[in-house]
Amino acid sequence: MTAPSPVRPLDLLALDEEIGDEEKDIRDAVRRFCDDRVRPHMATWFEQAHLPIRDLARELGELGVLGMHLQGYGCAGTSATAYGLACHELEAADSGIRSLVSVQGSLAMFAIHRFGSEEQKGRWLPELAAGRAIGCFGLTEPDYGSNPAGMRTNAKRDGDDWILNGTKMWITNGSVADVAVVWAQTDERIRGFVVPTDAPGFSAPEITRKMSLRASVTSELVLEDVRLPADAVLPEAAGLSGPLTCLNEARFGIVFGAPGAARECLETAIDYAINRPVFDRPLAGFQLTQAKLADMAVELDKAMLLALRLGRLKDAGRIRPHQISVGKLNNVRESLAIARQCRTILAANGITLEYPVIRHANNLESVLTYEGTSEIHQLTVGQALTGIGAFT
Repeated sequence: MTAPSPVRPLDLLALDEEIGDEEKDIRDAVRRFCDDRVRPHMATWFEQAHLPIRDLARELGELGVLGMHLQGYGCAGTSATAYGLACHELEAADSGIRSLVSVQGSLAMFAIHRFGSEEQKGRWLPELAAGRAIGCFGLTEPDYGSNPAGMRTNAKRDGDDWILNGTKMWITNGSVADVAVVWAQTDERIRGFVVPTDAPGFSAPEITRKMSLRASVTSELVLEDVRLPADAVLPEAAGLSGPLTCLNEARFGIVFGAPGAARECLETAIDYAINRPVFDRPLAGFQLTQAKLADMAVELDKAMLLALRLGRLKDAGRIRPHQISVGKLNNVRESLAIARQCRTILAANGITLEYPVIRHANNLESVLTYEGTSEIHQLTVGQALTGIGAFT
C-alpha cells in the first residue's frame, strides 16, 4: 500500500477554501517577494542586526503593501483579510519585516488617514504608501507601556505654536523615520502630533544589543522643546481613544502575522524530521515526533481559523477591540509555543541561523509583549466576559 503524500500544515483543514481569489493573489505575490528578496538575506541581516530599510520600503511600496488596507492617497484599498494574509507571509519571512509594514501602514499611516487633516493626508500618505518616506509611532514611554494614560510627554501652547517635550521608547523605525506620529499630554486631553523628524530638538537614538527583532530598527524618541505649528496636531483625535484605535489596527496584523512565523517553523521542522536519520530511520517516523507535529499543526490551523474569522468581522465593520485581543492573545502565545517546540525537533541545529526557528522564537518573544502584553489582553477579554474592569 502506497503511503499518502505529506500535506502542508495549513492544508489539513483546506483553509484555502476560506480565501477569495484576489486575496490569494495578494498573498502569493507577497510570498514571492519574501522568497526572492527577503529569505536569502534574512539570517545575515538578523546576525548583523541590520536591515536595508530604505531599499525595502521602496520595494514594499511598489508591491503595494504599505497602508494597503487604506483608501485613497496612493493606498491600494484592499480588504482587511488581504492585509492580514500579507502580514502572515511577511512574518513567515521575519517579524521585523512585518513590523516595518505594520508600523508604517497600521500605525503612522492609519493615524494620519483616520485622524489627520486633508493637508496632513496629502502631504504624507502618498509618500509613505510609496515607501519614499518612513513613518513611526510614538506612544510607549520608558515607564508607561501598558498604561499609556500616564505618559509624561507633554505639549504646551506657545502662541499659535505647540512645544513638545518628552521621551518615547521602543519605537520601530524611529531612527530612520521622516515623520513621527507622537502622542502627548496637553492641558486638555491627550493629542496626536505629526512631527517631521528634522524638526529642531527631535532626536532618535537607536536601541542596540537586542537579542530579538534584530533585523528591525528600534529607537528612542527624544523631544526637547520641539516647536510645531498649530496645524501639526491631528484634528480628529482627542483622548486616549485615538492611539488605542491605532493599536487595534496593528494588533489585527499580528493576529495573522504570528502564525506566519509559526508556519515557517513547523514546515522547517517537518522537512527536517523527514530527512534526519535517527537510529537508522527518519526522525519523523517516531511516534513522539509525530505527536509533537500533530499538536502543533492543530494549534496552527486553529490560529488561522481565528484570524480569518476576525478578518471577515473587520471587513464587515463589526469587529470589536476585545475580539482582536482574543486573536492577539491566542495566536502569539501559541505561535511562540510552536517555535519553541520546533526547536526541540531540530535539537542542536535548532539554535543556528542555518534554520529560521531560533530567529522566529526570539522575535516572537517581542511580539508577545508589544502591542499589549498577554496580561493586558487577558484583562480585556475578562472585562468583556464580566463587565468589570480589572486593570488597576
